[in-house]
Amino acid sequence: MTPNLDIDQLKTFLAIIDTGSFTRAGEEVNKTQSAVSMQMKRLEETLGRPIFVKEGRGIRFTVDGERLIEYARKLVTLSDEAVSYFTKPDIAGTVRFGTPDDYADIFLPEILARFHRTHPAVNVEVECHPSDILAERIRNSELDVAAVTFNGGDVYGEALTSAELVWVTSQRHATHSMDVLPVAAASSSCSWRRLVEKALVNITRPYRIAYTSPNFSTIAACVQQGLAVSAMPMICVKPGMRILTEAEGFPALGAFDIGMMQRPGQLSRGAQALAQHVRESLTSKGMNTRLMAAE
Repeated sequence: MTPNLDIDQLKTFLAIIDTGSFTRAGEEVNKTQSAVSMQMKRLEETLGRPIFVKEGRGIRFTVDGERLIEYARKLVTLSDEAVSYFTKPDIAGTVRFGTPDDYADIFLPEILARFHRTHPAVNVEVECHPSDILAERIRNSELDVAAVTFNGGDVYGEALTSAELVWVTSQRHATHSMDVLPVAAASSSCSWRRLVEKALVNITRPYRIAYTSPNFSTIAACVQQGLAVSAMPMICVKPGMRILTEAEGFPALGAFDIGMMQRPGQLSRGAQALAQHVRESLTSKGMNTRLMAAE
């Protein structure tokens, strides 16, 4: 008979992942360190494989332990959603949610699907704009919650995950080797565009902004068709694109944070619930929350 995984043990396991130690994990889940250790021993017995290995005075995860992380997050999330559906009172109304369109394909399906399962009576109005516009609409209370890019500035929110900004070109064309590099980018206020232009100026690479659009799909199409190179989060790279490296003359652009903003004042219960789903979905990408400045 196939053994069953214990959700409480998986929550403790994830607390170890998120805090980096058995002691801090115990504080997180309100258990003693010995209780945490016992739970992990029982989890290993259930799996029939070790998930931790001693390394000096500390521990590290085995290959199986690393693999368990993804399953544990999915199982714990699904368990919490099921409990939430049957135990929380019905919430109705409308929530206004914003996201840059380049994140819409990556994060939006998961967030909205999970939210609908737990709050089917709430209507979600979605707007796609660049992060600076979303920040302004949040300040004006025209949106309740927004997923945004954080990269310095005077607007503060909750950073939840990180992504690397990479150069991309077409797999089928040699656009990146042209004497004057054609670039597809957003408006001049976009921080990614500023990084791209600064990097090209620093290496004295001739370039021209050949295509400008606030729409990610337009920029992606320009790259895929070999009309221009661009820069985008690694998580947004699409089929038909190839990442350009430093060895090819394209300097590293660095990483940035993705997070959440909420409008001033008390959010409705529906907006609070959606914010929590955004937080859980983005945090599951691997970064603990902290306060950062938005672009």
